[in-house]
Amino acid sequence: MGAKITFRHNVITIESIETFLSIRGGFHNDLRDVYFVRGIGEPLNLVELINDVDKRMGMEMADHRLKYIRMNSLPKIMDENDSSYYSNIYAHWKKGEPFTLKSIPINSDLEGVLCEAYKTVIEKYAESKAAVSDSMIRNFATKIMYWLDVTTRDSLSGWSERGCVKVIADNIMKEQEYLFFYFLTLLGCDVLLIENKSDADISDSLKSLSVALPLGEFGNASPGVYEPYVPPKVSNKQLTEKKSSELIDIHNRQNKVILPERPDRHSMATPNSNVQRTVMNSSRIIVPQSQNQEKTFEELARLASSIVLIAVHDQKGDMIGTGSGIMIGRGGYILTNNHVAAGGRFFTVRIEDDEEEYATDEVIKYNSVTDLAVIRIRKQLNPLPIYRGGKKLVRGQKVVAIGSPLGLFNSVSDGIISGFRNINDVDMIQFTAPISHGSSGGAVLNMQGEVIGISTAGIDSGQNINLAIGYESILLFANGFLN
Repeated sequence: MGAKITFRHNVITIESIETFLSIRGGFHNDLRDVYFVRGIGEPLNLVELINDVDKRMGMEMADHRLKYIRMNSLPKIMDENDSSYYSNIYAHWKKGEPFTLKSIPINSDLEGVLCEAYKTVIEKYAESKAAVSDSMIRNFATKIMYWLDVTTRDSLSGWSERGCVKVIADNIMKEQEYLFFYFLTLLGCDVLLIENKSDADISDSLKSLSVALPLGEFGNASPGVYEPYVPPKVSNKQLTEKKSSELIDIHNRQNKVILPERPDRHSMATPNSNVQRTVMNSSRIIVPQSQNQEKTFEELARLASSIVLIAVHDQKGDMIGTGSGIMIGRGGYILTNNHVAAGGRFFTVRIEDDEEEYATDEVIKYNSVTDLAVIRIRKQLNPLPIYRGGKKLVRGQKVVAIGSPLGLFNSVSDGIISGFRNINDVDMIQFTAPISHGSSGGAVLNMQGEVIGISTAGIDSGQNINLAIGYESILLFANGFLN
């Protein structure tokens, strides 16, 4: 039986469906972060929104980044044999005896977590009743183990304490069903209940197990109105084609890249996802005019203290690469590229003029399309301001890039914006300030010391053809972490 794991709920504020989908609970020192959210009310175009979520999560599953479950309702136990089987599981558990499930292999890591979660949710159920009999508890315990075995058979097979499982269900009104989804969080799942008709009919003490996320007024979409979710079947050929067309990163760059010319523009377009458009509206990103004075290169170079070096480690602890990151939130939040964070089991972060190395495995949020990720360390930080778009970016505008190319900590280079590109539907800034391997995740600053982009790619066969994800994508992705 594996080590006992403690589950910590809702450590980060979930401000939107996008945040719920993107956030990844960290695991460190047997402490796992999970999220249990009640979406209250009905957002605009709910059915279309759910369809977009299904497509996005389907592609994430195809890339083996997570597992996704969406369900309209929980099944009833119709077969007496099933009723007897899952009732016996409760009886064996009460005696401290091992038990098995029909559909989910229980490995040594899952066994201890499952038994402890079973105990906790049964206690929560008993506490919610003024008077409760053993038969009531047995009936509840029978149901939740049946629901677990039937609804999560694919997602909990090969369970790992670091695995990510996202669960979405709609209109969960009853106490026992609600507690089942709480039970899933105690197995490491992140759960979003979309209560678009009315809030759950449960006690306030049980509601306190989850956090409420306002989505709109209670609406007209009937419970279960969405089509049942069916994971997409993606062939190996499709996966290969998708991966080959993804954004070129600094660790795996190609020799031939077509960069279509674009005119200067007032603002870069936001991603085309309906989910992301909803988030932008609900986040209310304010775009004030910048009042900062232009800084000297010497003053800009001092901002390197807010850029970090990230060493990426595999499961054996060996360093397999390095990248850069930008401090964006005082509570330890660091923005980097998804391709920096994606391959690591954990990371060590170095800060200028600080002898300590900060280890973390907390990838709080990531997006493989815009190539952005947020990791967190346990330290108060001095974040850099993100540009808010008071004046349009133009070709010829001076910029400074700060990163750690080839592991050379916090190198500073200067150049200009040389163009604006769109690659795979992602708007990017082309700039001339030199960067090299290891600069990924570093800052591209304007002369006021504001982050206008994050270094993400370069072309080896060209001279100073470098690309950055722009500030609009950063604001949309990381707005909840900025301060």
